[in-house]
Amino acid sequence: MKDPATVARAEAVEQVAGQLLPRASLVTRLLVRRGSLEVTRAEAGLLSGLLDGPQRITEIAATQALAQPTVTQLVARLEERGLVARNRHPDDGRVVLVTITDAGRALVEAFREEYRTFLRDHLAQRDDDEVRALAAATELLQEIVESLQAELRA
Repeated sequence: MKDPATVARAEAVEQVAGQLLPRASLVTRLLVRRGSLEVTRAEAGLLSGLLDGPQRITEIAATQALAQPTVTQLVARLEERGLVARNRHPDDGRVVLVTITDAGRALVEAFREEYRTFLRDHLAQRDDDEVRALAAATELLQEIVESLQAELRA
């Protein structure tokens, strides 16, 4: 006979493994749709990734988990809107780097402030224990992100 605590833990792990990504993706899609800014989820992710510095198209594709042709199209659209710029690498002129512009940074900040406001409004309606549980879950998610990133770099 299996230990009930072990069974409950296994069931909880299975529930999180099956539901975390779909629910997080849905929250993201809903927040993007509610926003007033004309930016897609893919565009917002690409712009946010560029905040750390210029990247090659191949690097963007890898970090955003998108196909290289998709990233090339996204970059072209964002460049037309003045949100990113393409420049040659200073040490290797064959390499093109994508850089976020000041307008792109401003859009990311506005996007983030908008979704933070929506989330604050919804969290304000929750009780203290629920908010603390989400805060703890958010910290745990960051640890998982860091672990996955380390595995990808290895």
